[in-house]
Amino acid sequence: MTTQALNQQKAEEFGAKMVGVMNSAATALMISIGHQTGLFDSMANLPPATSQQLATAAKLHERYVREWLAAMVTSRIVDYHPVAGTYSLPPEHAAWLTRAAGSQNLARETQFVALLGEVEQGIVASFRQGGGVPYSAFPRFQELMAEGSRDNSHATLIDTTLPLVPGIIERLQFGIDVADIGCGQGHAITLMAQAFPQSRFIGYEFSEQAIGVGRANAQQMGLSNAHFVVQDVAMLETSAQFDFITAFDAIHDQAQPARVLQRIAAALRPAGTFLMVDVAASSQLEENLDHPLGPWGYTISCMHCMTVSLALDGAGLGAMWGEQKARQMLADVGFSCVDVKRIQSDLFNNYYIATKN
Repeated sequence: MTTQALNQQKAEEFGAKMVGVMNSAATALMISIGHQTGLFDSMANLPPATSQQLATAAKLHERYVREWLAAMVTSRIVDYHPVAGTYSLPPEHAAWLTRAAGSQNLARETQFVALLGEVEQGIVASFRQGGGVPYSAFPRFQELMAEGSRDNSHATLIDTTLPLVPGIIERLQFGIDVADIGCGQGHAITLMAQAFPQSRFIGYEFSEQAIGVGRANAQQMGLSNAHFVVQDVAMLETSAQFDFITAFDAIHDQAQPARVLQRIAAALRPAGTFLMVDVAASSQLEENLDHPLGPWGYTISCMHCMTVSLALDGAGLGAMWGEQKARQMLADVGFSCVDVKRIQSDLFNNYYIATKN
């Protein structure tokens, strides 16, 4: 056994990095709490305030607010003014932490840290025994995804995302048949159905609870052109029914992603288009070393996307399947033309526009 010489400087630098990891993990949890309690939103609308003033504005208990503020100050997220005993949220920080920030609100994403912590022991057991943690073990996942979908869709879907697809706005205005695969609670469907009343929309999702929410929202909005179906999309038997199909961050979670893509290709009419929004990454690990969200992406993959697939004896594709793999799988099911686009404000996703000719 060879004993390697210890590089003391390198060891100390790594120790400092680990301290940073611990502090960042703690900060992420407190940012999540700040988002859920509305503290960031309250601070953004207040001048420098005391902990009591902030607690009153947010309708919270002061002692908790004061401790939360201390965590935010020491993490350099909130400014503290000791002479006056007041706290303020810099506008440059509010631009990434408040609901007013829309799709740029990264505080919303930190909620996944606590969510993943809830299933940690199941993940550890899966490392030892194989298999995976089932979708049902993530009770808040649909809620958090729906929140993100609601914010992102409202901000960009009609004006930014759909125009990436050549000619689709005009076709939707004229009237076509559209499906959304893995639609969740159906925010994309209801937005499109409202914006394009001449077109017809169906959302497919295997969660009965999510489909129930989608149906209720469509009914409340009076949308007769929006419908929702509880469906395992790997078993979808529709043939040449749709002109346009979308899938928003849904394909990599599937137990049988290759079969789902095959069923999507079959469900499209000959001149149809598939818009697949999915994680922007390379399929090669070495090409993701400088990915701005590399650790986040692989962690979410390991502790949710991959494991829910493996729990169903699936492929375990994972969130970081990457552009090369995605292009290959699309080609394998007959999409001969695949264009990949990005949206500057979207840190997470590639926009794949796939056609058969």
